[in-house]
Amino acid sequence: MYKQIIHKEEGLEFIELFDNKAQSRAKISLDQGASLLNLKLNNTQVIAMNPLTYEDTYASSILFPFVNRVKNGTYNYNNKTYQLNCNDNGRNNALHGLVYNKKMELKSSELTLDFGSVTLHYINEGTSIGFPFKYELFITYRLKKNALILTVKVKNTGSDSFPFTIGWHPYFKSENLYNSHVNFNSYKKLKVDSQLIPSGVEDYVQNAALRIMDNKLDDCYMLTDNVVEFITPEYGLTISTTSTRNFLQLYTPETPNFIAIEPLTGIADSLNNEIGLQVLEVGQDYEISWTVAVEEYANEDTEKQII
Repeated sequence: MYKQIIHKEEGLEFIELFDNKAQSRAKISLDQGASLLNLKLNNTQVIAMNPLTYEDTYASSILFPFVNRVKNGTYNYNNKTYQLNCNDNGRNNALHGLVYNKKMELKSSELTLDFGSVTLHYINEGTSIGFPFKYELFITYRLKKNALILTVKVKNTGSDSFPFTIGWHPYFKSENLYNSHVNFNSYKKLKVDSQLIPSGVEDYVQNAALRIMDNKLDDCYMLTDNVVEFITPEYGLTISTTSTRNFLQLYTPETPNFIAIEPLTGIADSLNNEIGLQVLEVGQDYEISWTVAVEEYANEDTEKQII
């Protein structure tokens, strides 16, 4: 039977879903934009914070109403210019959306023999600097033995349409990232300038999986489908989405054995370049889901094949 607990640590409130029999567990921060700080599936740890800090990484945050960066925090919509706060240290960009630090309220939960689910709620009354549009977010985490499904529903509750992209920023952990790799189908890779803002695209010739090794990644790819695989010596993992137009950001931090694998519906500076940009009309909803599914390897032979 799946269970939930709500508790506080160092002044922050968290909700945890778990099933000891299924050996699955998810820890969600209510004070940090419903970010997923810990995930164990079928007794396999795939997301963990330590020694990462949320303040430095925005790890597993939900990226809305824009993903990645907005150049100089400035954009134009319907012939009006808006100025966002710039929180990208040293680059003068707005970074990772506007909900990563927002307080979420528990709206409902469902606990059964097969899964545990919580839905969190956030209301924005159009008070965000540089984004004066009203909206509601409904964020649902559903935990099962081998998978976690994250669903985000956005509702435009204001009197004006607004532009947006959306994404998710999970950091995955492997004890052997050097010998891990990422599989995805892509045909284009973005080029960026000194502010890490897209400056063009280049052909991406993919003859094999992207092996991580000692590569320092901070790259965005245009995908041709909706599935990404992360293969490590300990486990294999897939990330899939319900979105039809998809982009992938890969980033390796200085902390070893972590990688951000970010499914996105747009790219950096999409509020200006409009790549992946969508518009949510008054009274309309938008919904997207991401599924993380894991398979633990059964023996050393399988591990050696992966390496």
